Amino acid sequence: MNPQERGQSLLALSCCLLLAWLSPPNASAQYERSPNAAFTIDASVPAGPPEVGYLRMGSGAAGRSPAGHTLTVNARYLMLDGKPWLPVMGEFHYTRYPERYWEEEILKMRSGGVQVVATYVFWIHHEEVEGNFGWSGQRNLRAFAELCAKHGVYLYARIGPWAHGETRNGGLPDWLLKKGPTRVNDPTYLSYVRRFYQQTARQLKGLLWKDGGPVIGIQLDNEYTNRGPDGGAAHISTLKSMAVQAGFDVPLYTVTGWDNAVYPPRDVIPVFGGYPDEPWSGSMEELPPDTQGVYRFRPAASGGVTGILQGVSTEAQQAELQHYPRFTAELGSGMQITYHRRVVVAAADVAPIAVTALGSGTNLLGYYMYQGGANPQGRLSTLQESQETGYPNDVPVRSYDFQAPLGEFGRIGPSFRPLKVIHQFLLDFGNDLAPMTAALPDRLPAGPADSSTLRVAARTDGNRGYLFFNNYLRHYPLPDRKGVQILLKLPSETMRVPSEPVDIPSQSSFFWPVNLNLSGALLKYATAQPFALLDDRETRYYFFTTCPGVAPEFVFAASTISSLTAKGTVRDGGWIRVRGAVPSADVAVALRTMAKKPVRIVLLSREQAEDSWKISIGGRQHLLITRADVFPDGDTVHLRSRDTGAFSFSILPDAAGLTASALLNRTRGDGVFACYSASVVAKKIAVRVEKIRGALPSVPVKLGRRFEWRESGVASAPDDGTFERAGLWRVSLPKDAVEGLSDAFLDIRYVGDAGRLYGGDLLLDDNFFNGTPWEIGLKRFDPQMLAHGLDLKILPLRKDAPIYLPASARPDFGGRPEITDVGPVAVTPEYEVLLKCAHEHPSK
Repeated sequence: MNPQERGQSLLALSCCLLLAWLSPPNASAQYERSPNAAFTIDASVPAGPPEVGYLRMGSGAAGRSPAGHTLTVNARYLMLDGKPWLPVMGEFHYTRYPERYWEEEILKMRSGGVQVVATYVFWIHHEEVEGNFGWSGQRNLRAFAELCAKHGVYLYARIGPWAHGETRNGGLPDWLLKKGPTRVNDPTYLSYVRRFYQQTARQLKGLLWKDGGPVIGIQLDNEYTNRGPDGGAAHISTLKSMAVQAGFDVPLYTVTGWDNAVYPPRDVIPVFGGYPDEPWSGSMEELPPDTQGVYRFRPAASGGVTGILQGVSTEAQQAELQHYPRFTAELGSGMQITYHRRVVVAAADVAPIAVTALGSGTNLLGYYMYQGGANPQGRLSTLQESQETGYPNDVPVRSYDFQAPLGEFGRIGPSFRPLKVIHQFLLDFGNDLAPMTAALPDRLPAGPADSSTLRVAARTDGNRGYLFFNNYLRHYPLPDRKGVQILLKLPSETMRVPSEPVDIPSQSSFFWPVNLNLSGALLKYATAQPFALLDDRETRYYFFTTCPGVAPEFVFAASTISSLTAKGTVRDGGWIRVRGAVPSADVAVALRTMAKKPVRIVLLSREQAEDSWKISIGGRQHLLITRADVFPDGDTVHLRSRDTGAFSFSILPDAAGLTASALLNRTRGDGVFACYSASVVAKKIAVRVEKIRGALPSVPVKLGRRFEWRESGVASAPDDGTFERAGLWRVSLPKDAVEGLSDAFLDIRYVGDAGRLYGGDLLLDDNFFNGTPWEIGLKRFDPQMLAHGLDLKILPLRKDAPIYLPASARPDFGGRPEITDVGPVAVTPEYEVLLKCAHEHPSK
């Protein structure tokens, strides 16, 4: 994540997603006209070919697998087997998740469109006691990498040695800190780093890309800004040399590039990020508008992008940026809660960040965290970041849920589906988008707080491209945009998109295609967002989803089409316009290209698109639409539901010989989809909550030490002794609570300062109150423990506590100085149905 070297500005990490703010001279004077006037984006000068040969990554053998697959990188994008590649990368810390559940979480990530799993290798998790390395069980890096390989997912190892990740000492073992200076070219420090790298490389031996394995990249250290003696770029160079000597010969080497980072030119690629909030901030109020919703870059002569990163101030540093592709590793798909600042990230806050990143030229969409987890049990200490150990924040002892798309206990969260729509687009269209360079309109917002100017960008490659719109700003709703129209200048034509101005609703984000080739038919533009394609024998289906509040319009070049059938069709010179399509599971546009190839366009609602899952079953690709959570595992497809034991789904094409673990019924079809239903017996799980004692009067919240980049000290989390004063409740569950289920979730609603859940003396989970439900998956715990009873401890929330809570979470104290309340406690079953299908030859 980001932490401590923020500098003075609250917007520093937020600005690091890409490039700084750039307005044309005299912008306000130049465009004194109606906000309804068309925005002009000039993309008439094609970018030259991307620069190659500047970056020094692995050896010549590092980018070629034994099977002949290649992975290379140029100044703009990745190349997989000689084709542009724009993958999605998601962070999953294997040491923060029970090893017996790694596989299904990897499968869920893949189902969400993640192709690359990034993971920190936390040194303190593996060598907490000097000389005593542990690589087994939950710390078995090799087994984790092998599971990634088994399921066709790539692995990006972030080997540090300093990682941060809200871990004790940033991941450095306590004993190492006593040896002398760290994170510099000190001989003693480097000798221990060398040993750690060698141990890590041994775990991944034979699993690198050049060996036919999944490991495609190495990140060195994290957020490195030390320009002092024995530091600087020379230290990163030393780390890379040591990693290579240890055996890490890989196609990609990266470092984090924000907060005025220092790194050696050519030898590593800086990667960026940006979060929807700043839980390290000392503010007890909502922060100013963030920069994640603003398109920022400057086109470079090479066709890449350059500009002013926050804290990157020299001209030499600016010039250097044009040699690197714009990659992200830490787009905030959630946010860790700190004791003093308890931010809530809503599902709607996340997808606009991805849209803006893509529109700004990003060609590796990397999230932190994508999969939540929990800190493992330490042998000598708890392993979380804390002010007690000299770090700026207190985070929970156990919980690292991060409000991620996949939560601490594997729950598919609210942000998972909106992101999946974007990721599926990248899986099917990413090789088309990757070579495209970015361009801004003639009018730009004056900054992130400017709510009066449309936020739009284009990415083009010659005469084709995409328009990206973001009208979303967290906590500061942007107004409706009236009469929007883009004048897009391309090398061979100038287009008005759309042909008639449209209104863009407040708090919406989406993108439109321009001159998209649909298997030979030229789609000039659409005011709908593409997200998937599917072949059914000789017919190709293109799936689009509606953009909130915008009427869908599809405009085709008539010369590329031999026939077209759709409602609301109008011929306009050489164009065919289709207006008035209604989202449904039926075909909106049926056409044949001049080569007589059949093409079908299906326009789904946003809800239908979010419920869509592209899967392989029976040896064929299918699109499944269901409210259930879905992840395939070979020829088995898992459907899971926490709402009900009744399952229903639509599938295209129909799957012959489809069977299920429950009685499967064929129901009436929906449009071009076949429909099925199945159900399992519902289970009621009784839960008994007994109040053992009330909380003792609380003690005042203490402040931690001040950091130079933060104006004052912030609230310190309560220690174990303070929890002896907490209110105590006994939560009892039946021994068979999870029997017959994929899981069951304990749902605790409470008001207080912080909560801890124990099984005997073992801390199972903890939580800082922020107004959202505290959910705990039960399948990982001993059934005997559940039946014996779990101890729930809740500390009172003081009215004078110097902490940030969202306004919606701030309780009514009713004149009381503090409050403790445990509301409904329930258990929600998670049901599962397994689908299977006999293999069918694709030509049948």
